[in-house]
Amino acid sequence: MKFIIGIGGVTNGGKTTLTGRLIKNLPNCCVVHQDDFFKPQDQIELGEDGFKQWDVITALDMDAMVNTVKGWMENPVKFARSHGVTVSPASDGSDPEREIHILVIEGFLLYNYKPLLDIYSKCYYVTIPYGECKRRRSMRTYTVPDPPGLFDGHVWPMYLKHRLEMENSGQDIRKSTNLALKWHSVICNSHARFVSAEYLDGMRTKDELYNQVYEDIQNSLLNVL
Repeated sequence: MKFIIGIGGVTNGGKTTLTGRLIKNLPNCCVVHQDDFFKPQDQIELGEDGFKQWDVITALDMDAMVNTVKGWMENPVKFARSHGVTVSPASDGSDPEREIHILVIEGFLLYNYKPLLDIYSKCYYVTIPYGECKRRRSMRTYTVPDPPGLFDGHVWPMYLKHRLEMENSGQDIRKSTNLALKWHSVICNSHARFVSAEYLDGMRTKDELYNQVYEDIQNSLLNVL
């Protein structure tokens, strides 16, 4: 059985940290990071805002990313071994369809690209407030350093724009009544089926976020096996 998890959301929200813990603890688990598909710097366009347009879908080689995901879908065992992931041996007489193979796809624009919408088994979207996001961003060191004013002039406006596009693209937004978890549910319309995604509060501790998502994934796997 193939199970694909999307970890999307705001920059510096904790997506990569959460993903790192999941792939260490979930069985036969591989990962695809959207950040690995940024185009070379000289191919990034200069926008009307005066900044290089890093936070838009055209800054990414999405064809290459989709092909990578398809490679896993076609043969998750071969993909795992080629990426140094240990695959648990199948039990004698076991049903191959019940052997779990998991792929985590992590990135900031996962749910704004239609060719990927229909592949997810579970979707998560991490959010944090403006002030906390700006603080965390200022503490990060990037290969291409942020020029002055980039966060307010490009990064945060693009996040708000893409989040609004995601929520207004025919997706059904539902609020959870569990205020302690502070997440929303969104139903991502993906042609023939719907994928339920949860908005995660990135202000919670790393352990709280991980425990919430890990438990949810385990429950989902139990329901489909």
